[in-house]
Amino acid sequence: MSRPIITLLTDFGTADCYVAELKGVLYSIAGDVEIVDASHDIPPQDVELGRLTLARYWRRYPIGTVHLVVVDPGVGSARAAIAVQAEGQYVVGPDNGVLSPALLSNGARAVWLGVPNSASPTFHGRDVFGPVAARLAGGDPLDAVGTSFHDPVIRRTPDATRLPDGRIQGQVIAVDHFGNAVTNLIGHVGASVELDVHRLEIVRTYADVPSGALCALVGSSGLVEISQRNGSAAVALRLSRGSTVHLRQPR
Repeated sequence: MSRPIITLLTDFGTADCYVAELKGVLYSIAGDVEIVDASHDIPPQDVELGRLTLARYWRRYPIGTVHLVVVDPGVGSARAAIAVQAEGQYVVGPDNGVLSPALLSNGARAVWLGVPNSASPTFHGRDVFGPVAARLAGGDPLDAVGTSFHDPVIRRTPDATRLPDGRIQGQVIAVDHFGNAVTNLIGHVGASVELDVHRLEIVRTYADVPSGALCALVGSSGLVEISQRNGSAAVALRLSRGSTVHLRQPR
Protein backbone atom coordinates (compact mmCIF):
# COMPACT_ATOMS: atom_id res chain seq x y z
CA MET A 1 0.00 0.00 0.00
CA SER A 2 1.42 3.41 -0.94
CA ARG A 3 2.20 6.00 1.72
CA PRO A 4 -0.29 8.85 2.16
CA ILE A 5 0.81 12.11 0.54
CA ILE A 6 0.65 15.62 1.96
CA THR A 7 1.68 18.50 -0.30
CA LEU A 8 2.79 21.84 1.16
CA LEU A 9 2.27 25.26 -0.40
CA THR A 10 3.30 28.23 1.75
CA ASP A 11 4.79 31.71 1.76
CA PHE A 12 7.18 30.73 4.57
CA GLY A 13 10.39 30.68 2.52
CA THR A 14 13.18 28.38 3.68
CA ALA A 15 15.45 30.76 5.61
CA ASP A 16 13.54 30.27 8.87
CA CYS A 17 12.39 27.26 10.85
CA TYR A 18 8.68 27.43 9.98
CA VAL A 19 8.64 24.69 7.34
CA ALA A 20 10.60 22.36 9.62
CA GLU A 21 8.17 22.99 12.49
CA LEU A 22 5.21 22.25 10.24
CA LYS A 23 6.77 19.04 8.98
CA GLY A 24 7.53 17.97 12.53
CA VAL A 25 3.83 18.17 13.39
CA LEU A 26 2.85 16.23 10.27
CA TYR A 27 5.33 13.41 10.90
CA SER A 28 4.45 13.23 14.60
CA ILE A 29 0.74 12.76 13.93
CA ALA A 30 0.59 11.03 10.54
CA GLY A 31 3.66 8.82 10.91
CA ASP A 32 4.86 7.29 7.65
CA VAL A 33 3.61 10.04 5.37
CA GLU A 34 5.21 11.34 2.18
CA ILE A 35 5.55 15.14 2.22
CA VAL A 36 5.88 16.96 -1.09
CA ASP A 37 7.10 20.57 -1.07
CA ALA A 38 5.03 22.16 -3.82
CA SER A 39 6.54 25.58 -3.03
CA HIS A 40 7.49 27.74 -0.09
CA ASP A 41 8.33 30.72 -2.29
CA ILE A 42 4.91 32.30 -2.70
CA PRO A 43 5.55 36.00 -2.00
CA PRO A 44 4.48 36.93 1.54
CA GLN A 45 0.70 37.28 1.87
CA ASP A 46 0.13 36.77 -1.88
CA VAL A 47 -3.16 34.89 -1.69
CA GLU A 48 -3.87 35.32 -5.40
CA LEU A 49 -0.63 33.68 -6.54
CA GLY A 50 -1.19 30.94 -3.98
CA ARG A 51 -4.61 30.28 -5.52
CA LEU A 52 -3.24 30.16 -9.04
CA THR A 53 -0.36 27.90 -7.99
CA LEU A 54 -2.66 25.42 -6.24
CA ALA A 55 -4.88 25.32 -9.33
CA ARG A 56 -1.96 24.08 -11.41
CA TYR A 57 -1.14 20.94 -9.44
CA TRP A 58 -3.73 19.72 -6.96
CA ARG A 59 -5.68 17.50 -9.35
CA ARG A 60 -2.51 15.80 -10.59
CA TYR A 61 -1.95 13.84 -7.38
CA PRO A 62 -3.39 10.42 -6.44
CA ILE A 63 -6.81 10.11 -4.87
CA GLY A 64 -6.60 10.67 -1.13
CA THR A 65 -3.79 13.23 -1.28
CA VAL A 66 -3.99 16.06 1.27
CA HIS A 67 -2.96 19.52 0.07
CA LEU A 68 -1.97 21.86 2.90
CA VAL A 69 -1.94 25.53 1.87
CA VAL A 70 -0.72 28.26 4.23
CA VAL A 71 -0.79 31.72 2.67
CA ASP A 72 -2.59 33.44 5.48
CA PRO A 73 -2.32 37.21 5.97
CA GLY A 74 -5.36 37.05 8.27
CA VAL A 75 -3.89 34.48 10.66
CA GLY A 76 -5.34 34.83 14.15
CA SER A 77 -8.26 36.96 12.96
CA ALA A 78 -11.93 36.04 12.58
CA ARG A 79 -11.30 34.42 9.17
CA ALA A 80 -12.34 30.77 9.19
CA ALA A 81 -10.02 27.79 9.03
CA ILE A 82 -11.41 25.12 6.71
CA ALA A 83 -10.82 21.75 5.10
CA VAL A 84 -12.29 20.86 1.71
CA GLN A 85 -13.00 17.50 0.10
CA ALA A 86 -13.21 17.59 -3.70
CA GLU A 87 -12.58 15.08 -6.47
CA GLY A 88 -11.33 12.51 -3.97
CA GLN A 89 -8.71 14.82 -2.47
CA TYR A 90 -8.46 17.10 0.54
CA VAL A 91 -7.33 20.72 0.77
CA VAL A 92 -6.70 22.41 4.11
CA GLY A 93 -6.02 26.08 4.83
CA PRO A 94 -7.45 29.52 5.57
CA ASP A 95 -10.78 30.69 4.21
CA ASN A 96 -9.41 33.65 2.26
CA GLY A 97 -9.89 32.40 -1.31
CA VAL A 98 -6.61 30.54 -1.61
CA LEU A 99 -8.50 27.21 -1.63
CA SER A 100 -10.84 28.31 -4.44
CA PRO A 101 -9.64 25.74 -7.02
CA ALA A 102 -11.02 22.94 -4.86
CA LEU A 103 -14.08 24.85 -3.68
CA LEU A 104 -15.16 25.45 -7.28
CA SER A 105 -15.22 21.73 -8.09
CA ASN A 106 -18.58 20.04 -8.46
CA GLY A 107 -19.56 18.32 -5.24
CA ALA A 108 -16.95 20.06 -3.11
CA ARG A 109 -17.65 19.97 0.64
CA ALA A 110 -16.07 22.21 3.25
CA VAL A 111 -15.91 21.98 7.03
CA TRP A 112 -15.03 24.63 9.59
CA LEU A 113 -12.08 23.78 11.83
CA GLY A 114 -12.05 24.76 15.44
CA VAL A 115 -8.98 26.59 16.76
CA PRO A 116 -7.56 25.03 19.93
CA ASN A 117 -6.96 27.42 22.84
CA SER A 118 -3.32 26.36 22.77
CA ALA A 119 -2.87 27.46 19.13
CA SER A 120 -0.51 30.35 18.50
CA PRO A 121 -2.45 33.26 16.95
CA THR A 122 0.47 33.77 14.54
CA PHE A 123 1.07 30.16 13.43
CA HIS A 124 -2.14 28.37 12.50
CA GLY A 125 -0.19 26.42 9.89
CA ARG A 126 1.56 24.51 12.64
CA ASP A 127 -1.18 24.46 15.28
CA VAL A 128 -4.45 24.24 13.31
CA PHE A 129 -3.99 23.26 9.66
CA GLY A 130 -1.07 20.87 10.15
CA PRO A 131 -2.77 18.59 12.69
CA VAL A 132 -5.94 18.43 10.57
CA ALA A 133 -3.96 17.62 7.40
CA ALA A 134 -2.15 14.86 9.29
CA ARG A 135 -5.42 13.39 10.55
CA LEU A 136 -6.91 13.36 7.05
CA ALA A 137 -3.77 11.71 5.67
CA GLY A 138 -4.10 9.12 8.44
CA GLY A 139 -7.59 8.19 7.28
CA ASP A 140 -9.95 10.36 9.32
CA PRO A 141 -13.05 11.35 7.31
CA LEU A 142 -13.80 15.02 6.62
CA ASP A 143 -16.71 15.13 9.08
CA ALA A 144 -14.41 13.99 11.88
CA VAL A 145 -12.22 17.09 11.68
CA GLY A 146 -14.83 19.86 11.52
CA THR A 147 -18.42 20.97 11.12
CA SER A 148 -20.21 21.85 7.87
CA PHE A 149 -19.26 25.22 6.38
CA HIS A 150 -21.43 26.66 3.64
CA ASP A 151 -20.17 30.14 2.75
CA PRO A 152 -16.46 29.97 1.87
CA VAL A 153 -14.58 32.82 0.24
CA ILE A 154 -14.08 32.13 -3.45
CA ARG A 155 -11.75 33.98 -5.81
CA ARG A 156 -11.97 33.69 -9.58
CA THR A 157 -9.65 34.65 -12.40
CA PRO A 158 -11.13 37.70 -14.16
CA ASP A 159 -12.66 37.06 -17.57
CA ALA A 160 -11.24 38.61 -20.72
CA THR A 161 -13.62 40.92 -22.62
CA ARG A 162 -14.25 41.49 -26.32
CA LEU A 163 -13.82 45.07 -27.54
CA PRO A 164 -15.84 46.73 -30.35
CA ASP A 165 -12.82 46.48 -32.69
CA GLY A 166 -12.76 42.68 -32.30
CA ARG A 167 -9.76 42.47 -30.01
CA ILE A 168 -9.94 40.56 -26.74
CA GLN A 169 -8.78 42.56 -23.74
CA GLY A 170 -7.18 40.65 -20.91
CA GLN A 171 -4.60 41.12 -18.24
CA VAL A 172 -1.50 39.60 -16.69
CA ILE A 173 -2.59 37.37 -13.81
CA ALA A 174 0.83 36.09 -12.68
CA VAL A 175 4.53 36.36 -13.38
CA ASP A 176 6.53 33.15 -12.96
CA HIS A 177 10.10 32.51 -11.81
CA PHE A 178 11.39 32.89 -15.38
CA GLY A 179 9.74 36.27 -15.91
CA ASN A 180 6.99 34.89 -18.14
CA ALA A 181 3.82 36.99 -17.82
CA VAL A 182 0.84 34.63 -17.70
CA THR A 183 -2.40 36.20 -18.94
CA ASN A 184 -6.07 35.29 -18.79
CA LEU A 185 -6.20 35.08 -22.59
CA ILE A 186 -6.85 31.92 -24.59
CA GLY A 187 -5.24 31.99 -28.02
CA HIS A 188 -3.44 29.90 -30.60
CA VAL A 189 -0.50 30.01 -32.99
CA GLY A 190 -1.13 32.67 -35.62
CA ALA A 191 -2.89 35.12 -33.33
CA SER A 192 -1.00 38.02 -31.81
CA VAL A 193 -0.75 39.81 -28.49
CA GLU A 194 -0.59 43.59 -28.32
CA LEU A 195 0.72 45.72 -25.48
CA ASP A 196 1.79 49.34 -25.79
CA VAL A 197 3.96 49.57 -28.92
CA HIS A 198 4.63 45.84 -29.09
CA ARG A 199 2.80 43.31 -31.21
CA LEU A 200 3.93 39.76 -30.56
CA GLU A 201 2.94 36.82 -32.73
CA ILE A 202 1.98 33.69 -30.83
CA VAL A 203 4.59 31.02 -31.58
CA ARG A 204 4.65 27.34 -30.62
CA THR A 205 7.89 27.20 -28.64
CA TYR A 206 10.58 29.51 -27.27
CA ALA A 207 12.95 28.08 -29.88
CA ASP A 208 10.86 29.64 -32.65
CA VAL A 209 12.44 33.05 -31.91
CA PRO A 210 16.08 34.16 -31.52
CA SER A 211 17.72 34.45 -28.10
CA GLY A 212 16.62 37.66 -26.42
CA ALA A 213 13.55 38.10 -28.61
CA LEU A 214 10.12 38.78 -27.14
CA CYS A 215 7.26 36.46 -28.06
CA ALA A 216 3.91 35.13 -26.97
CA LEU A 217 2.97 31.47 -26.72
CA VAL A 218 0.40 29.16 -25.19
CA GLY A 219 1.90 27.91 -21.93
CA SER A 220 1.41 24.57 -20.23
CA SER A 221 -1.62 25.97 -18.38
CA GLY A 222 -3.39 26.58 -21.71
CA LEU A 223 -3.19 30.35 -21.24
CA VAL A 224 -1.28 32.84 -23.37
CA GLU A 225 2.06 33.90 -21.88
CA ILE A 226 4.31 36.79 -22.84
CA SER A 227 7.93 35.67 -22.81
CA GLN A 228 11.46 36.59 -23.70
CA ARG A 229 13.70 33.79 -24.86
CA ASN A 230 16.55 33.44 -22.36
CA GLY A 231 15.33 36.52 -20.53
CA SER A 232 12.52 38.03 -18.48
CA ALA A 233 9.59 39.51 -20.38
CA ALA A 234 8.27 40.99 -17.14
CA VAL A 235 11.46 42.99 -16.70
CA ALA A 236 11.88 43.90 -20.37
CA LEU A 237 8.27 45.11 -20.73
CA ARG A 238 7.68 46.23 -17.13
CA LEU A 239 4.78 43.83 -16.74
CA SER A 240 3.13 42.92 -13.47
CA ARG A 241 -0.16 41.48 -12.30
CA GLY A 242 -2.97 43.58 -13.74
CA SER A 243 -1.06 44.86 -16.78
CA THR A 244 -3.45 45.15 -19.74
CA VAL A 245 -2.87 43.03 -22.85
CA HIS A 246 -4.89 42.49 -26.04
CA LEU A 247 -5.33 39.45 -28.23
CA ARG A 248 -5.92 39.94 -31.95
CA GLN A 249 -7.12 37.01 -34.03
CA PRO A 250 -5.77 36.61 -37.58
CA ARG A 251 -8.04 37.90 -40.32
